[in-house]
Amino acid sequence: MGKVTKVGIIGSGGIATGHAQAYLAMENVQIVAVADVVPGKAQEFIDQLGIKDAKAFTDHNEMLQEEMDGVSICTPNVAHHRTSIDALQAGKHVLVEKPLAVTLDQGIEMVKVAKETDKMLSVGFQPRYDPNMKTVKEIIQSGQLGDVYYVEVGGGRRRGMPGGTFIRTELAGAGAMADIGTYSLDLALNALGHPKSLTVSAFTSNHFGTNPLYHAEADKFEVEDFGVAMIRLEGGKILNFKISWAMHMDTLGPTIFLGKDAGLKLTPAGEGPWSGVWDGGIGSISLYHDEEGKHIEKSIPVQEHDINIFEAKVHDFVNAIKEGKLAPIPGEEILINQAIIDGIIRSSALGKEVDIHIPEF
Repeated sequence: MGKVTKVGIIGSGGIATGHAQAYLAMENVQIVAVADVVPGKAQEFIDQLGIKDAKAFTDHNEMLQEEMDGVSICTPNVAHHRTSIDALQAGKHVLVEKPLAVTLDQGIEMVKVAKETDKMLSVGFQPRYDPNMKTVKEIIQSGQLGDVYYVEVGGGRRRGMPGGTFIRTELAGAGAMADIGTYSLDLALNALGHPKSLTVSAFTSNHFGTNPLYHAEADKFEVEDFGVAMIRLEGGKILNFKISWAMHMDTLGPTIFLGKDAGLKLTPAGEGPWSGVWDGGIGSISLYHDEEGKHIEKSIPVQEHDINIFEAKVHDFVNAIKEGKLAPIPGEEILINQAIIDGIIRSSALGKEVDIHIPEF
């Protein structure tokens, strides 16, 4: 028997169930505590999942006084910042669900505290664990496309608007961008090697969310249900980003990477009204190039696999704790993602292009 890795969970909503199940499936991992601000909810969560010997708390700071190695942050977006910082300063490694934070300033502070405390701040982007996502990054990083100068990424649901904490600015920070858009941005930025973003010109709207014909909570709907942005990246690259929770269209098109030597086209996996977004796997990969003056389209085989990508991100976090490794998906990488969302919000409000600034660490 190896050393037992002890973990806690802050927030006991739906996403926390996935974290708990992943921890419970691992050997030598023990969930020692769960915290939730709603009285009785943490204990109910513990009882429903049969988590033996775990303590329930309403105050996450009291929970953090318990002996544990790492913490999963599964709260609404608005609480990611404070709970992550409290956990880091309490000497715990942190796996925070996406998005990193509500604002760029919050994300910057979280990364600074992680550096100061020498603790992991890892962000939950499970699509990275899909082997086909890894294949896409390998193709682009190998240089097969040559210098990549344009990327078009994003996805849309014909209808797929959530409610509750997702649609209020003070709780979520942003709507479709912070929910499913972060996956699209991470797909592109991770494949490109995380180039810095320089400027963004954006437009957002919420025509569907605020219409009672399309949303039961239209009178409470404050965030965007659609967004599009043109983002300038270092190295002369352009990122065309588009995302939608609802629209009168079946798709916003595939993701494409245009290079000087070749192009790559990707389509997301899945069927039905919730398809067309990058929170799952890849449906197809096509490579376009020329050979001896002929246009060639080559289909890259998509790997069938039985990897539970959500469990994989939790397992990777635990293994990093056990082996003393760096954060699997470090917060400083995701700051670029956060900065773009922040820029989109500012640009849309001002109706003009804005600069993006991320401090060096």
